[in-house]
Amino acid sequence: MDEMTKKQLQATACRIRMGVVEGTYNAKSGHPGGSLSICDTLTYLYFAKMYVDPKNPDMADRDRLVLSKGHCAPALYSTLAERGFFPKEELKSLRHIGALLQGHPCIHIPGVDMSSGSLGQGISAACGMALAAKMDNAAYKVYTILGDGEIEEGQVWEAAMFAAHYQLDSLVAIVDNNGLQIDGKITDVCSPEPIPEKFEAFGWHVIRMDAHDFDSIEAAMQEAETVVGKPVAIIQKSVKGKDVSFMENQVGWHGKAPNQAEYEQAMAELSAQLKELEG
Repeated sequence: MDEMTKKQLQATACRIRMGVVEGTYNAKSGHPGGSLSICDTLTYLYFAKMYVDPKNPDMADRDRLVLSKGHCAPALYSTLAERGFFPKEELKSLRHIGALLQGHPCIHIPGVDMSSGSLGQGISAACGMALAAKMDNAAYKVYTILGDGEIEEGQVWEAAMFAAHYQLDSLVAIVDNNGLQIDGKITDVCSPEPIPEKFEAFGWHVIRMDAHDFDSIEAAMQEAETVVGKPVAIIQKSVKGKDVSFMENQVGWHGKAPNQAEYEQAMAELSAQLKELEG
């Protein structure tokens, strides 16, 4: 990837992180930590990879994305707003009664392909979409993003078995391996490790990826395109709370909104990063 393209993607990801902070601050609730850890991946998918059209969000041949870890909706909403699916002003009414953007993705929102939030269910819905693509001989890809805590759910492994059995090679599952879940470290709560070997044992093609390096993200996505006859699992090593200094690797920011002082500090840090990237 050339440096100009990389800087543009980094700047876009920074703006998307600012949207996450904006949304959760105004909501006075939400999940900033795990939202910030997936912003680079969402940036690459929506600005460099997926075939989507904000003016025609329901077109039949679009690529699909299911946010299986639906509590991280602030990242998806901020990405969709940045891509032009709806005005950025909507982020300020996140989780407000009657507002467009609720606490988990809802299918009535432009650009949202599946209502999700009950952990484990999103990947099953993505399997259904991928099976439909196979039956229709359609070319679209189906991406789904899971949390590493989420994959403690048994339904995830039923879906993994299903996807391999039906050779759903249009399916790409991205596991956000930031190492933390609501109750603490995944290794302390109920360790799903070794994650890559588990997916391999279920018959998936496994790719490892640095979630905050666009060269690594691009290489992983390109490799996924070459796989035939198997679903793909991308295990992305990430940092919860990425790019907000006091949130990084802090489990307490799994489901807590910033107060005004924290909001101002986070926005100042991200604004400084954005200025450097765009300078």
